[in-house]
Amino acid sequence: MPMTLLTDAIAFAASAHEGATRRGTDVPYIVHPMEAAAIAASMTDDEAVLAAAVLHDVSEDCGVTLGELRERFGERVAALVAHESQLRPGDPCQSWEARKQEALDRIACGSRETRIIALSDKLSNMRAIHRDYQDIGDAVFYRFHQRDKSRYAWYYKSCVELLEEELGETDAWRELRLRVEMVFGSAEKSEIA
Repeated sequence: MPMTLLTDAIAFAASAHEGATRRGTDVPYIVHPMEAAAIAASMTDDEAVLAAAVLHDVSEDCGVTLGELRERFGERVAALVAHESQLRPGDPCQSWEARKQEALDRIACGSRETRIIALSDKLSNMRAIHRDYQDIGDAVFYRFHQRDKSRYAWYYKSCVELLEEELGETDAWRELRLRVEMVFGSAEKSEIA
């Protein structure tokens, strides 16, 4: 039986992330894109969107080119992944803040489909941060290159605001807002640059 687009994306992502773990944990990295796809599935049954949710980190974290994704999964999946990926992943000449501002800019101009993927990624990340925050408090931020909790508050509160208009009616958006509030405090308006 031939693989579906989503099954192929899952197998590809599992292979690409083989051996990687979530930062500061022993959790296999593949759990994150699988969780992102499950979150996306609560908002759409579009197989290309679900495949892109599974594949959203293979380009910036695993060195898979957009050309490789285009060839294997088609133009639409590659474009959806490109929209969620940092343009210059890990560029040491670009600050954390500049990279996060680029991500916010992509959310602001994105389609419903790209915003579903962004929300799914951010909610999966916030679930992990919130879970670990309950155990180790602010020390969770020492796992990352950017260690200033207030910068994460700016970023995640901005994501909540930018995603509200398109996806504010979804359970996923409401959960993201709640987890952001539980980790960073009540949702006062962020300063979106």
